[in-house]
Amino acid sequence: MNRILILDYGSQFTQLIARRVREAHVYCEIHPAARGRDLAFIREFAPKGVILSGGPNSVFDPGAPTADPGLLELGTPILAICYGMQLVAYLAGGKVKPSPAREYGRADVTIRDASVGTLFAGFEPQECITVWASHGDRIDQPPPQFRVTASSPNAPVAAFQHEARPIFGVLFHPEVAHTPRGGEILRNFLFEICGCTPDWTPGHFIEHEIARIQTLVGPKSRAICGLSGGVDSAVAAALVHRAIGDRLTCIFVDHGLLRLNEREQVERTFRAHLGIDLRVVDAEQRFLEVLAGVEDPEEKRRRIGHTFIDVFEQSADQVAGDVGFLVQGTLYPDVIESASPRGGPSVTIKTHHNVGGLRPDLPWKLIEPLRELFKDEVRQVGRELGLPEEIVGRHPFPGPGLAIRVLGPVTRDRLDLLRRVDAIYVEEIRAAGLYDQIWQAFAVLLPIKSVGVMGDGRTYDHVVALRAVTSRDGMTADWFAFPPDVLGEISNRIINEVRGVNRVVYDVSSKPPATIEWE
Repeated sequence: MNRILILDYGSQFTQLIARRVREAHVYCEIHPAARGRDLAFIREFAPKGVILSGGPNSVFDPGAPTADPGLLELGTPILAICYGMQLVAYLAGGKVKPSPAREYGRADVTIRDASVGTLFAGFEPQECITVWASHGDRIDQPPPQFRVTASSPNAPVAAFQHEARPIFGVLFHPEVAHTPRGGEILRNFLFEICGCTPDWTPGHFIEHEIARIQTLVGPKSRAICGLSGGVDSAVAAALVHRAIGDRLTCIFVDHGLLRLNEREQVERTFRAHLGIDLRVVDAEQRFLEVLAGVEDPEEKRRRIGHTFIDVFEQSADQVAGDVGFLVQGTLYPDVIESASPRGGPSVTIKTHHNVGGLRPDLPWKLIEPLRELFKDEVRQVGRELGLPEEIVGRHPFPGPGLAIRVLGPVTRDRLDLLRRVDAIYVEEIRAAGLYDQIWQAFAVLLPIKSVGVMGDGRTYDHVVALRAVTSRDGMTADWFAFPPDVLGEISNRIINEVRGVNRVVYDVSSKPPATIEWE
């Protein structure tokens, strides 16, 4: 069969590998690292190629995930990435050691072998390329019968391949957008080395999900959808509506944590375009009460997630028929940051209200049709389903809303202040014609005050931070380089128009090491 097996060793980027493979129109599946010890499973799966992901471990850690050495003798092409490469080197007799200079972020790698049949076919010999690295160990000496195909100042073996078998490794991440030529490397593996055929398209995803949802829900049961107004829940709703029709009811919860005028915008847009039964619930006071005095971001997310379910449960009582399912617009970045996917060994970065923050005694079965997709893939699905660009092109907005952008205690006054700041910020971005160049932009109210001077008098007021990033999928991101005059106008308007703010700062952190949201 024309498919690729991806073994998940816990990298935050594992699903990125899958989506890059899918972008090349090749079907793939992710399975936990433990499957790498099961040669019978791999033989039965019969992949055209196997990709070993990166991961947070060192091969020397007690209990570190491993693989059956026999995997290297199956004759199936293997691409080992980062930890996966270190594991192959370790299993095959190479020398893996802690690196004297760890590499996190951009790195420069020099191609040593660009001949036909290598990962770098089509590159120039001795060409220096920019890659995205994330490793603390390195390979000082390749295993016997392996040759070095790329190196960097901090990694003498930045890539290698076996002399006789189709086994390849790279110590960087070709799957992330910030390795500009990573797609070429992966396509060389898929098509030139594995001999795959590009016959998997996004349309297959829609067909597959509609059939799956119809089987799951059956002919009589109903579903409710937690509609947030963002692209994720909108696409999820449209997909499920395509599958079960008017047995879907959407519930929009105004939790008081929305942006300025967002409730009115959501009602207007979704009633006009989706044609789905939409119920609006005013729950602002309820959410503010459960968040009163809470400062810890994980506790905020947990309480918001549980309260959402409480509100949905009460709202479902008003829906005629047997409601057995809850539809959510959960995406893969939510899952990979909240919990280990498919039993893999990845670490939890933060709990998302719709994943780790869900109430344990959930009264419905979940339908999460987008759970293994990224934002840009969701937008492609939305366009395929006929959703308007004003929905599909919106910047992401987190389900917990402004509660995780008000650092510290959440109060109505602090929310109102942040709402006004955020509205000015986005208005100026649109006025400058930059909205579609930015993946996500938002303001954060910091839990500090600073001294200022206004009208020859002393002020001691709030500090707000502005965040804007470029990204393709939300797994990696760079801060957006605003023209200085635009930033200056934004800051000037915020300080002059929002009483209580006297200082504006701009966040110039990439992801990693930072996350996009502050909490």
